[in-house]
Parts: sequence; C-alpha cells; structure tokens
Amino acid sequence: MPAVSKGDGMRGLAVFISDIRNCKSKEAEIKRINKELANIRSKFKGDKALDGYSKKKYVCKLLFIFLLGHDIDFGHMEAVNLLSSNRYTEKQIGYLFISVLVNSNSELIRLINNAIKNDLASRNPTFMGLALHCIASVGSREMAEAFAGEIPKVLVAGDTMDSVKQSAALCLLRLYRTSSDLVPMGDWTSRVVHLLNDQHLGVVTAATSLITTLAQKNPEEFKTSVSLAVSRLSRIVTSASTDLQDYTYYFVPAPWLSVKLLRLLQCYPPPDPAVRGRLTECLETILNKAQEPPKSKKVQHSNAKNAVLFEAISLIIHHDSEPNLLVRACNQLGQFLQHRETNLRYLALESMCTLASSEFSHEAVKTHIETVINALKTERDVSVRQRAVDLLYAMCDRSNAPQIVAEMLSYLETADYSIREEIVLKVAILAEKYAVDYTWYVDTILNLIRIAGDYVSEEVWYRVIQIVINRDDVQGYAAKTVFEALQAPACHENLVKVGGYILGEFGNLIAGDPRSSPLIQFNLLHSKFHLCSVPTRALLLSTYIKFVNLFPEVKPTIQDVLRSDSQLRNADVELQQRAVEYLRLSTVASTDILATVLEEMPPFPERESSILAKLKKKKGPSTVTDLEDTKRERSVDVNGGPEPAPASTSAMSTPSPSADLLGLGAAPPAPAGPPPSSGSGGLLVDVFSDSASAVAPLAPGSEDNFARFVCKNNGVLFENQLLQIGLKSEFRQNLGRMFIFYGNKTSTQFLNFTPTLICSDDLQPHLNLQTKPVDPTVEGGAQVQQVVNIECVSDFTEAPVLSIQFRYGGTFQNVSVQLPITLNKFFQPTEMASQDFFQRWKQLSNPQQEVQNIFKAKHPMDTEVTKAKIIGFGSALLEEVDPNPANFVGAGIIHTKTTQIGCLLRLEPNLQAQMYRLTLRTSKEAVSQRLCELLSAQF
Repeated sequence: MPAVSKGDGMRGLAVFISDIRNCKSKEAEIKRINKELANIRSKFKGDKALDGYSKKKYVCKLLFIFLLGHDIDFGHMEAVNLLSSNRYTEKQIGYLFISVLVNSNSELIRLINNAIKNDLASRNPTFMGLALHCIASVGSREMAEAFAGEIPKVLVAGDTMDSVKQSAALCLLRLYRTSSDLVPMGDWTSRVVHLLNDQHLGVVTAATSLITTLAQKNPEEFKTSVSLAVSRLSRIVTSASTDLQDYTYYFVPAPWLSVKLLRLLQCYPPPDPAVRGRLTECLETILNKAQEPPKSKKVQHSNAKNAVLFEAISLIIHHDSEPNLLVRACNQLGQFLQHRETNLRYLALESMCTLASSEFSHEAVKTHIETVINALKTERDVSVRQRAVDLLYAMCDRSNAPQIVAEMLSYLETADYSIREEIVLKVAILAEKYAVDYTWYVDTILNLIRIAGDYVSEEVWYRVIQIVINRDDVQGYAAKTVFEALQAPACHENLVKVGGYILGEFGNLIAGDPRSSPLIQFNLLHSKFHLCSVPTRALLLSTYIKFVNLFPEVKPTIQDVLRSDSQLRNADVELQQRAVEYLRLSTVASTDILATVLEEMPPFPERESSILAKLKKKKGPSTVTDLEDTKRERSVDVNGGPEPAPASTSAMSTPSPSADLLGLGAAPPAPAGPPPSSGSGGLLVDVFSDSASAVAPLAPGSEDNFARFVCKNNGVLFENQLLQIGLKSEFRQNLGRMFIFYGNKTSTQFLNFTPTLICSDDLQPHLNLQTKPVDPTVEGGAQVQQVVNIECVSDFTEAPVLSIQFRYGGTFQNVSVQLPITLNKFFQPTEMASQDFFQRWKQLSNPQQEVQNIFKAKHPMDTEVTKAKIIGFGSALLEEVDPNPANFVGAGIIHTKTTQIGCLLRLEPNLQAQMYRLTLRTSKEAVSQRLCELLSAQF
C-alpha cells in the first residue's frame, strides 16, 4: 500500500483486513467477505453520490478481496471514475485496480484509454508516470494499438522529465515484446539512440534495455548506437566511484548499465577501427580492474565487479578478433578456476568452453589443462564437474588427446551416474577423432566397455566394428585384444558383442597361435552364451556359422551346438530360425557356396559417426562442444588426411575411417547465393545465359512437402516427370549440413544444370549458407549431390529458396522450392525432471514469453504418432512430468551463434472435441511464435 498523508489513511480498509486475518475458519472468512461485498454493492448503487475518498476505500477493499482469490464482478466503473480524479492517491488506486482486474476485452477499455490519453497529454510527470505504468502492466495488444504511436513521442520530447523518460522507455519495451508488429519504426528511432548520451543515468539504463531489444530485430536501424554505447561505457569504466555516486554499487560504478551496454554491443560485429580502439581500451580497463585488490570484502562488491567482467569476456568472445584480449580473458578465467566461490568456478569453466573454440585462445585454454583435470577429481558440485568434462572435451586436440582421454576414463570409474553416458560418448568421439595409432583407439574403447559397460550404447560398439573392418592394419590387433579381454571371468555383454563380431570376421588372423586356436576361440565365446540376452545370442550364432567357414576343423562341434534342443526348440523365434537355417547351411552347402555366403564383411561406407548423433540427443542446456572445428582443423580431416571422395553407385570407394566425421574439415565451400553479375565485357555472353532468367514461382505442392520436413530430416522434397530432389540433413547446435540429391528421371542429359540458394534480405543476417558447386551436366538416369553447410546466426522465420535451372531437350527449365531449414532444426533436446520443468515453466510466465494456439486436429489423433512428431521436432519428450498422462511436454534449447534460447512446450489433446491446445514458452517472443506456427501445422 503506498504511503499516504496523515488523515488520508483508510481506517475502514485497515479494520476489514484485520477482521479477515482474525477469522478462525474459511467459512468465517467467506461470511465476512460476503457481508463486505454486500455493503460495497449497496454503497455503489445508493442514491447518495460517493466522494473520491469513499470510492478509493471501497475499490481498495475489492482489490484486496480479489487478491484473496475471490471473483469480483462489479466496481470496475468506480475504478475508472477514479482515473479522472486530480488527487494522486485516488488516481493511483484506480490505475492499480485496472492493472490487476480489468480484462483487455472489457467494454470499459475505451474509457480507460481516454483517461490514459488525458494523463499522457497533461504533462504532469506524476500522472504520466501512473499512465505509463498501467500500460506496461496490462501490456495487451489493445494497449499497443492505442499507445504504440504515442509513447515514442513522449520518450523523445525535449521537455519530458527524466523519470517520465525512464517509464516511457520501459513501457515501450514492454509493448514491443508483446506486439512488436504494432510498434512503428520511424524518426524517433534515430532520436532514441541519442538517449545513450543523456546526463541522467537512469534514462540511459532504460534506453539501453530498449535499444538492445530493438537492435536484435532491426540491427541496421540502430547501428549508430555502437559508437555511443562505447563512448558511454568508456566514461563509466574510467570514472572513479565518487564521480557516479548515485549509481555506484559497493564501489562499482553503474554495474547494471555497464552490463546492458556490453550486451548491446554483442548485437553487432566489431566496430570501425577508431571506435574499436576505444572499446579495446574499455575492455582492457575492465580486465585490469579485475586484477586490483577488492575495495570491499562484502559479497555485493565482488558480485557487481564480476558481473561486468563476465559480460566483458562474453563480448570479447563474441567479437573473436583481438588475440591479446582473448588470451587475457582466458588467463583471467583461469584464475577463477581455483576460486573458493563455486559459482565463479562454474562460470569460468563455461566461458572457457567457448574460448576453446577460438583459434586465437585455444592454446591459452590448453595451458589450464592440469587445473581442469584437478577440478574434475576434486569438485564437490556435480554441475561444476560436468562443465569440467565439457571443457576437457572442447580443448582436446591431437597434442593432448591421449592425456585427456586417459583422465576422462579414470574419472569415469567414480563419475556421477547422471553424466556417465555423456562422458562415454565424448571419450568414444575423441578416441576416434584424434586416433593416430588405431591400436590405441581399440584399447580405449575396450577400456570404456570394461569400466562403464552399462553406459556404452549400441552406437559406440557399432562404430568400433566399422572402424576395425575398414582398417586392415588394426584387424589382427583387434582380434588379439578382444580375445584376451574375453578371458576375464566377468565380461560385460557389450564386450561379448564386440568380441563375437570381430572374432567371427578376423579370428583366423590369430588362429595360428596355439593359445588362440579355433576351438579355444569357440569355447571361449560359447562359455558366455548362456549369460547373454537374446540379441547377443543371435549375434554369437552368426559368429559360429562364420567359424564353420573359417575353421572347418570345428564344424562338427558347432553343428552339435546348433543341433541341440536348446537351439532348435528355443522359445525365441529368431534364435530358433537362425539355428535351423545355419545348421542346414553348414550341412548341404558346398565349400565354395559357404565361402560366398559367409565371406568377410565389405568395408562400410563412411558417414557421420552415429556416436555424434547420440551425443546430440544427450545435449544438456550448457553442454559445450568444439563448435567451430573449422577454425582448428582447416582443409584437412582430423588426422591430417585429405577429404575422401564421395562413393559412386557403380564402384564404391572405401573412405578412410579417419575422415572428418562432421565434414567440418572440408575445404571452404563457395558461398551460397545467385552468381555475381558480369561486367560490361561479358554482356554478349549474359544475353544468352540461362542464369539471367528470373527465379520461378514456388512449384505446386512444394509448401506441403516443406511442412512434412519440419519433423524429419530425410526424404524426397520435390518430384515431377523430369527431376527428383531428395534431402538428407544433420544438425549440431547452431551448425548443420544438408545433402541435396538431384536425380535425372529421364534418359536425356540435363545441360547447364545450375542450382542456386537464395536468401531474402531479411534472412541473410540470420542464416549463413555455403554450398559446393555441382557438375553442370547430369546424365540421363544419374544422380548428383550438392552439400550445403549451414550456420544459424540468430533466430529467423523465413526459409531459403532453392532455384534450379537447366536445359532439357533444348527447353529451358526453371524450378523453385523452399528449402526446409527451419528454426527447430537447431533444437537440442533437454531432459528435465518434473520439478525442474514446472519451476522453469513458472519462470517463463511473462505474457511475451508465452504463445498459445488452440486448433482443430487435421490428422487422426494417434498418441505414438504425436510422440514421434514432437521428438522429430527436436525437443526432448519428457515422460511422467505432466500430471495429466494424456498431455505431452517437451524441453530443449534453440542454439544460434549469438545466443541460446530455452524452450518448453506443452501439447494438450482433447479426443472428444478432436482439438489440441499447444503452449510454448521461451525467453524470446518471436521464437515462441515461430515454433508454435511450425508445430501446430503438424497435427
């Protein structure tokens, strides 16, 4: 309750509140409230006109009753009447009641808007402040329609008082977050930038928040703010605490404003050299101040000081252009790694993960490897240990891979169960990626299975099989090693799988040693048979029939096993069928047929490691990987070999398993976009060139195909009688790679075949696309492949267009389709417990953070299909989180180059009405809106 002057205190309200508090039961409270409501209703309907004080008192009582949880269906008109009062306390209560109780669809909204307009036009700063606070509190679309054009005028008017400017800036920010399309960009935008030079730091702070939000969507409109922000930041960081006494917080000058200015600068690339020099001085000053002894021992001082420091480091990382600053930032973070404050250690590890991806600071990060390893072993907080694992993974390269992998394996034995699977995946990726000696790789994976076999997924042991089969030089060593590992009394089932597969293929390479003769190999594997699950037993039966081909001397022994009742009459159909078929094959087939049917497995075609795909699913909100390997692994694969040529369908080549798993080590591709126009010298050529043709309209049906790709990455995007376009894509955090397959369905050549990626002017700042050229001639019945590398810089709504031009039988053909690169492709799923989910759900409760859509089901409401679509959309499907088991909830993070945006979704189906209600909450309104549009169209 606001302070009021003596004699204006509402005694009746105080008595009523006291009565409510003294009630002994809920029934007594309701009885007292009903009595008061009847009294207030009679007063409002009575013949005697109420004065302002009485109206205020009764409206306050109604507001208190509402806050207790009771419905109020009268008194709104009296509250509106209070708005016309010239007394501050009465007007304040009127605005308070309206902010809390009046719905944006109320019939009174026109009267309220007129009262607000009168107060805005009154030039009374107190009344203007109340009106602006009310607009911001309601923040509805109707308020935005009514006042979005007026508030900017108040903000930039020369005679507006500082307190009103602050309120106006924050009010406009609220409306922009709620209804950005209703806030007009105009002349005021250039004038609001100059508020960064205002003498009143409160105005500057509010204006900085507004400009930062506006600049994220309209960077060109506000690019002049960069120099002004640098100038203001320079004045703050070079001033003594006494110079900004009103805005100094525990000896730190204007820390909140400093943080906001640094965040504003992160909306733009490094500025011009003149401004950059001044900004560099500011950042150096902040880093220098971090080294100074603290001026106070209180935690508020260190918190404020470190808030500015970490935001400055974020800006240094964002610009990624000043080697000296990056190294200094790394060294400063290195000091925090041993700080007694847990939160500082956590933040330091998290920031260093990002620094590790910069070519300038990667080596500096590596110098702290011993400290990070020590943190992994000694930290009490599991979240800090998680960040230490992430940092070790990010700083790993060929020079330190053996040490890091060994330390992670050592930690794995005592690691928390919640992070073991992710550590296993990271160790497997690092061992493969940086393996120079593949015997080390085999040893590492077998150690991994021994230490944490329960957490080794199928993807891990599949991958080791692929690599052993593809590399002749390691096959004998792998067979010998798994044979020795299987002799342990207790073997994990995953080790039995690997051993069965490798010995079945390459057991002959060690059969010459009496200690590993064919019969010994068979007996060793068969001793594990009865302990294994059905899939592993099936694999071992396949190994036995392979042994029949490799070692004819053990054929009778194996036939006896296959002939036994436990196999031929096995309750499991798969095992029974294998036993029958393998026994028959070993009995009737000749040696040549047996050798043909059971010949050695051919090399696997190289593709992205399935372990990486598994790690994508395990990504938590802060798991950082080597995001930009291209900066460190330039133009070569991870082991120094050239990029393998793509395999043809006629004669499949065998790429080296050491090829770059993500394809990020490829030579820099040509930038996407239309070909550059020729100069005047090429005019005659251009006249007859197909490339001069206009882009065709989107092909019929392409929009439906586009929608189908929202929840899947592979399939046919377009097809007509001439051409088929297929897609296969993969995404990791804010990076992606798309393979486009163009198939010629005719028997005639396509000539001058030119696919072009086109991004609109609005899309280009948000999405970077790079393509590799394709052969201009596509033979009849042939297929060509084009690779597109994708980087999401910031959130976007549009999709690029793929325009294909070619000549077929002398006729020029022009086809355009939308390429399904949508915001949800950069989703990383996040697993959350029920308590964490609803805690985060409540934190994202602001109206601008939530988008809800109620819609009719367009497809049959099948539970399993719905689950598959939500998972395909990119979020984690959280089981047993929602109290209603029929509802679906999901969580994930949208990764862009500039930021990470947490997202929670809730889908509530109504089978009787055949309708859905979809609710999305993110920290950014535009992202909520776009994700809601994309997902709603799937059901």
